[in-house]
Amino acid sequence: MLAVPELGLQGLYIGSSPERSPVPSPPGSPRTQESCGIAPLTPSQSPKPEPRALQPAPFSVVVAIDFGTTSSGYAFSFASDPEAIHMMRKWEGGDPGVAHQKTPTCLLLTPEGAFHSFGYTARDYYHDLDPEEARDWLYFEKFKMKIHSATDLTLKTQLEAVNGRKMPALEVFAHALRFFKEHALQELQEQCPSLPKRDAVRWVLTVPAIWKQPAKQFMREAAYLAGLVSREDADQLLIALEPEAASVYCRKLRLHQLLDLSSRTPGSGGGGRLGERRSIDSSFRQAREQLRRSRHSRTFLVESGVGELWAEMQAGDRYVVADCGGGTVDLTVHQLEQPHGTLKELYKASGGPYGAVGVDLAFEQLLCRIFGEDFIATFKRQRPAAWVDLTIAFEARKRTAGPHRSGALNISLPFSFIDFYRKQRGHNVETALRRSSVNFVKWSSQGMLRMSCEAMNELFQPTVSGIIQHIEALLARPEVQGVKLLFLVGGFAESAVLQQAVQASLGARGLRVVVPHDVGLTILKGAVLFGQAPGVVRVRRSPLTYGVGVLNRFVAGRHPPDKLLVRDGRRWCTDVFERFVAAEQSVALGEEVRRSYCPARPGQRRVLINLYCCAAEDANFITDPGVRKCGALSLELEPADDGAGAPPGRREIRAAMQFGDTEIKVTAVDVSTNRSVRAAIDFLSN
Repeated sequence: MLAVPELGLQGLYIGSSPERSPVPSPPGSPRTQESCGIAPLTPSQSPKPEPRALQPAPFSVVVAIDFGTTSSGYAFSFASDPEAIHMMRKWEGGDPGVAHQKTPTCLLLTPEGAFHSFGYTARDYYHDLDPEEARDWLYFEKFKMKIHSATDLTLKTQLEAVNGRKMPALEVFAHALRFFKEHALQELQEQCPSLPKRDAVRWVLTVPAIWKQPAKQFMREAAYLAGLVSREDADQLLIALEPEAASVYCRKLRLHQLLDLSSRTPGSGGGGRLGERRSIDSSFRQAREQLRRSRHSRTFLVESGVGELWAEMQAGDRYVVADCGGGTVDLTVHQLEQPHGTLKELYKASGGPYGAVGVDLAFEQLLCRIFGEDFIATFKRQRPAAWVDLTIAFEARKRTAGPHRSGALNISLPFSFIDFYRKQRGHNVETALRRSSVNFVKWSSQGMLRMSCEAMNELFQPTVSGIIQHIEALLARPEVQGVKLLFLVGGFAESAVLQQAVQASLGARGLRVVVPHDVGLTILKGAVLFGQAPGVVRVRRSPLTYGVGVLNRFVAGRHPPDKLLVRDGRRWCTDVFERFVAAEQSVALGEEVRRSYCPARPGQRRVLINLYCCAAEDANFITDPGVRKCGALSLELEPADDGAGAPPGRREIRAAMQFGDTEIKVTAVDVSTNRSVRAAIDFLSN
């Protein structure tokens, strides 16, 4: 499948295909056969991005699914009243004292691999299974992180259930999304029986902003398999970046809905709302008065619908959103734009695997130190349901941990753990505790692990330190100087240990750390608002440099000799990296980068162009360090009508790549027929 860029001069028909190309490769350039399927005819320059009018798809309701590592949920709002956000009804089951507006991200499949249940229902049913029977059931929990950590994510990537059995990750995610789809549609039908069956719902899926394009495409593919939308109605599904969604929601909040950690007194265990102290309120007072005097003030407040905090901020004010979830910490920096209250991303999303799961892993490592790594591995494999019970018991105590808490915490060990250990080791768990080098965990008379508060807080430290280091590294960037406000959001942001550590480290440098009252639902509610108005984030930063591999005319002294390719008497430089968009480049919503291509053969039905990416802005060749193939642009062509006037081999395909959205999108037009052709970038091809 061959393609040549069409830049106004005569085309060069050199290309590549999924099979072996007949074009010989020079020594030292092993990837030429598959990477240089197109060739510019003049020195390549990226055309100026052109704005594209956004055409919103018709819908009656937005349903957002916050698919989290540890807990998930959905919310919705109707187009007739977009800011009235309806949360899901109370889930069945649940833990005492824990809000039920989300449910654990737990999936249970039958031994045959069929869907059984999700959330609390799945967890409780699995808990009640006979230990021998439980070995055959497929129970998945906290599986979202596997998509982020997979270095070679494809549609065939496998996930491992608690019992060690594997199945395709795509099916696991599709089962979960199908559950949310059916649950949400049933509730919508009950609330609004007249809701149309087709094109009624715009679905929104949340993903971490640091996820790469293959992971985003994976979620979209899972949504297709689950039946949320069809490929023909792809625009009915939006991928929302989690910290962006939180930012969209926070801009709607009023002062009494925000907790300012700087107003806390040590040891109080409480906090102050924004505006409670004079030192907090006065910092906004001048800006508010200026806005009130401004002739645009009332228009801005009415039209944008923003909350008090944003009304008190001025155009150009900058803030950070730190989304601390179960699997990752996700940081984004936004600048407020007036008069319409839109947001501009100042620096590409950053973060890492420093979510609440890290605390769970630290606890597991502690158990390994006490009881032996081999025993814990055997217990997890042979008593999977009991292991889930133990993690639930730890989760309940983890939520009560705080920097100023006094008194030890008791963690219940399942009877099957105690019994299994005695059978495996020949002595009891109390003996194991006495023999271990861990002196801050004792055995209580009630048959529980008794852990000091200092020991519990110590389990948080690696994860919390990673979060703080990421925030500090971000604040040191020159692009984000002048930030005075940090929103701490996500489920892990509910932790008093994390809140105190962030405030202690960052508050001293003048950064105001603010936590929304419903911090665990911030992303979910923001995703609903984003689905109603996705244009609220007007400018984003490209996280990577994207381009294609091409052939350029060889220039002696400038191009390396090992890149020389001679074809039909012409000298070409192979493996040239032609840039579409550079890392850190600002791209406005709706902006496009356009290229024109020409199939190499008359009657060709498909053009395949390999896409490359790298973190560097100045890569010259696709063989440079750090440059990797990240996808393929596939253009499906319809046969040209007879008499269309296109010379053989000169059929022009104009492709437009859009980088300003949360996903890279491609549109293409067959110039010879003036018909659109299907275009898709496949980031999951291996």
